Amino acid sequence: MSILSDSDLLVKDEEETNPNYGYEPYKRPISLYIDFGVINLDKPRGPTSHVVTSWVKKITGATKAGHAGTLDPQVSGVLPVGINKSTPALRYALHSPKEYVGVMRLHGEVSIESLEKVFSIFKGRIYQRPPKKSAVRRKLRTREIYDRKLLEVSGRDGLFKLKCESGFYVRRLVHDMGLILGVEAHLAELRRTATGPFKEDESLVTLHDVDLAFTLWRKKNDDSLIRRVVLPFETIFLEFPKVVIRDSAVSAITHGAQLAVPGILKLTKDVEKGKKVAIFTQKGEIVAVGTANMSKEEILSSEKGIAVTLERVFMPRDLYPRMWKKK
Repeated sequence: MSILSDSDLLVKDEEETNPNYGYEPYKRPISLYIDFGVINLDKPRGPTSHVVTSWVKKITGATKAGHAGTLDPQVSGVLPVGINKSTPALRYALHSPKEYVGVMRLHGEVSIESLEKVFSIFKGRIYQRPPKKSAVRRKLRTREIYDRKLLEVSGRDGLFKLKCESGFYVRRLVHDMGLILGVEAHLAELRRTATGPFKEDESLVTLHDVDLAFTLWRKKNDDSLIRRVVLPFETIFLEFPKVVIRDSAVSAITHGAQLAVPGILKLTKDVEKGKKVAIFTQKGEIVAVGTANMSKEEILSSEKGIAVTLERVFMPRDLYPRMWKKK
């Protein structure tokens, strides 16, 4: 998985990165790699997300661990789990779009045409009230359905896929569809297939995979499996608008400076004024997250000014040397 792709970047200036400073995310020393790692975990049905995260913490020997986006005990699938210093960064994955596949069980006979019609009704922004057992206030709110499709029908079971806004209650959707159909319905099974950049792909691993990787590392000093089951926490920001900066700007940012235009080398086409952006080194390391004060056109054409106001810095201060002078 590539952290930065040159084909997606607009070039403001060119400069070589010094290989003596920092690390490419996938080539960090193993202790640092784990410390800034995130696991794309395949949560099993049964335990809560909190319990599964505590198991990961115990297996990895982490002092801190957290997850992005709670799954109900009976729901399986993609659950990003952060380790140690990557844990605070998970807040930026919490509100990412979610994707699911599920089975809707009808309580009566319904034609396929009627079922397809109901699926066509629920699209865009809809009203939802959280169920009684939810952890949030039962206040009427809106959530968006980005895409949905009825895949297959067998008897009273309908297999569907759904892409929706974070905080969407799939059980409530199925319940409401049943009311419209006049037969009632419930969610028989649900699996999350994606949350933001974390997908149901080759990066998805089980608790057994994690346990095997860390056992092999501790007993045989072999970290090859760890580098497969643990991802660099830069993965969290893969779908963010990105700004790539000079080596000389890194230390200044880690010491509290805002990102000025002269420190920028490249940026992606989706950078917009007022929107969040992720700031990267040329090696693909995440430095910080902030809000763009300029549009991409302004950044490319300007020679001075504060381009990004920082919100959170992730880069340790000692990885890049100080290349700025105090006034």
